[in-house]
Order: sequence, then structure tokens, then C-alpha cells
Amino acid sequence: MTPTVSIIMGSTSDMPVMSQAAEFLNMMEVPFEINALSAHRVPERVMEFAKSAAGRGIKVIIAGAGGAAHLPGVIAAYTPVPVIGVPIKSSNSIDGWDSILSILQMPSGIPVATMALDGAKNAAIFAVEILALADNGLMDKMVDFKAELAKKIDKANKDLKEIKYEFKTN
Repeated sequence: MTPTVSIIMGSTSDMPVMSQAAEFLNMMEVPFEINALSAHRVPERVMEFAKSAAGRGIKVIIAGAGGAAHLPGVIAAYTPVPVIGVPIKSSNSIDGWDSILSILQMPSGIPVATMALDGAKNAAIFAVEILALADNGLMDKMVDFKAELAKKIDKANKDLKEIKYEFKTN
């Protein structure tokens, strides 16, 4: 099985967040790989990974990083593959803002789609949406997934109708 999505993180301490992406991709039956790479500790490996990604069949890269969070941007600089950045609130983070801004504020020509702080699940959903553009089976799974989200809201509204207040009108 050849991976089509690559999940990359700065260190294994990011795995509790990035596992959300792995779980969603696994649920959607999308082949993926997971690796740790550091833009600061092994920059040459990051460059090699990014340059080889497209040739290995990788269609989307999800890169999570905390602190200075340069990993998604460095990868995006070396690959034509779409990169989705996940800012991670790490132990050395300034409430996550350093990570958010490091990933969000990319220069023109080097885009990184930036998710919310610790938003690895949304990164995986976005990756699957990208892949689904060329895969009808995956598109059907995404349609079903979105329909399940709507069902949850319908159930929530049904449950809310049962809550009684003197001046509640619905």
C-alpha cells in the first residue's frame, strides 16, 4: 500500500495532537505515513523528504509543529505538494500564537493551508477533501461524513426541545 498522505511532526511529543489526523485518515481508509522531522535539528532530511514526496506518490502533506513551527513552511518551500500546517501548543509555546503565526504568515509563493491550534483532525478532513476531488469513492465517504455531522445537529436540536424553561418558546 502506497501512502497518499504524509503526516509529519517536529517531534513525537506532537503525536497526541497529530494522532487525530491519523485516526481520521484511517477511518476514511486513506493510506498514510507518519514521521518525525525537525526543520531545526535535521533540515537536510526535511529538504530530502519534501523534494521526494511527489515522486513517492504523496498527494498531501500534513505538517504539525509547535514553538517556532517552521516545519510546514520549510516543507512547502521544497515541494509542489499541498501542505496543511497544524500549529501545536507546545511546552515552550506562547499560548500557541507563535506556532499559529509561524505557519500562517507564509511569504507569497509558498502557501501553507493553516488549521486551528491543535487542529489535526481538520487537517485530515481537508486532506481527504483534496484527495476526493479525483476519487469518487472518497468523495462519497466525505458526503456521508458531512451528512453524519448534520444528523448530530438534528439530534442536538431534538434534545434541546426537551429542555424546559418558563420563557423558552421552542
